[in-house]
Amino acid sequence: MDLATSPWFLALAGLCAGFVLGYAARANRFCTMSALERYWYAGDSRGLRTWVLAAAVALVATQTMQALGLIDTGESFYIRSDFAWVGAIAGGIAFGFGMALVGTCGFGALVRLGGGSLRSLIVLIVLGLAAMSAQKGLVAQARVALSDNFAIDLSERGGQSLGGILSSIVGMDLSIIVAGAVALALFGWIFANTRYRREIGSIAAGATVGLVIAFGWWATSYAAANSFDVVQIEAGSFVVPVADTILQIITFTGVLPDYGVGLVLGVVAGAAARARRQRDVRWEACDDARELSRHIAGGVLMGIGGVFAMGCTIGQGVTAVSALAISAPVVMLSIFLGARMGLAYLIEGSAFGAFRSPSRQPAE
Repeated sequence: MDLATSPWFLALAGLCAGFVLGYAARANRFCTMSALERYWYAGDSRGLRTWVLAAAVALVATQTMQALGLIDTGESFYIRSDFAWVGAIAGGIAFGFGMALVGTCGFGALVRLGGGSLRSLIVLIVLGLAAMSAQKGLVAQARVALSDNFAIDLSERGGQSLGGILSSIVGMDLSIIVAGAVALALFGWIFANTRYRREIGSIAAGATVGLVIAFGWWATSYAAANSFDVVQIEAGSFVVPVADTILQIITFTGVLPDYGVGLVLGVVAGAAARARRQRDVRWEACDDARELSRHIAGGVLMGIGGVFAMGCTIGQGVTAVSALAISAPVVMLSIFLGARMGLAYLIEGSAFGAFRSPSRQPAE
């Protein structure tokens, strides 16, 4: 039997990729929320640079494979779908606010769960249920009315790809030039900091995350080209796949787990392996009802916001960036704003504090 035609290929590929992702993230404390908090309040940009490095590496690897004809990100929903700008902004803000309430995103919750965090288990269950509702349930009706109906059709401009849009305007293929320019800008900012150039562990972590995301594009594209079944072209996100994982656990409809489900389970397994090796496994629960309610609220906001925005800090912040989707900067800026508002609410007592400059040292 050919590997790609195996019904378990996608799940196993996702499981392996997720294991590497979870292990690397746990070993190097890769967390977008923590990176933003340290950047805003401590002037430490190392975590943020590592996250941007992951996006830059994923971009280079993905666009290289696309130029070689190994993958086609244009078949992914990041590029093929209409640009739902209302959902990108509103959903991004909601996701960011929820991320601040929880202290991490969906990916970070999976990494923490691998170390024994029962708080993260609650967050993931709530996030998954909220994502189901926003994708297929009652909340989905509001999503269609408030977001999908106002989406912009960019199909005549090559979809949501920045390279495709500019190529359509100019009348010649600029995809490689655009990808190269974006990558150079990202790498220029990342390594402009002298201190960061010595952070070998952080650089390795960022590169690993980026390469794993690129691997996801290859694995799903390879399966789509060789399998008799319809395969969704994806690379990594942690909102809808969390919901899909819950459904796979509680019911069986004859549909085997896909790449996203394998990725989710693999992240937990990889993080658990690293936590065990570090002897850092410990059960953690909410201290009181107030903390529990904050985590539940954060899970709801991330689940609904992530579906509206069509991604999370990994889905839009790394995967969509690697495909040069124009939704990525819109969603990520919205997530940053939501996270800043959430932190202001928790630390300063008012979300409006987000519109005041935080007191911190100059960023490193």
